[in-house]
Amino acid sequence: MKNLLMALVATTFAAVAFAQVEPATKESGKAVAESTKQAGDNVKAATSTGPKKSMYKAKARVHKAKAHAHKHQAKKAADTAVH
Repeated sequence: MKNLLMALVATTFAAVAFAQVEPATKESGKAVAESTKQAGDNVKAATSTGPKKSMYKAKARVHKAKAHAHKHQAKKAADTAVH
């Protein structure tokens, strides 16, 4: 009976820990994806000429803003997981 109770407690703590870490991991992944998109659009803008160049620069700025927001959310999620 004691072993069953210990297994139940361990399983509960593991589920709670995963529930707290998962949002931070997801937001970190989104931030990395947006940063990669930003870098790709910057390269396209550097090699492009004409009106498309400004379009690529604008897209890169949008990706940068999204990455910043996801990074902030990931940091907040990590802080709540720790505290």
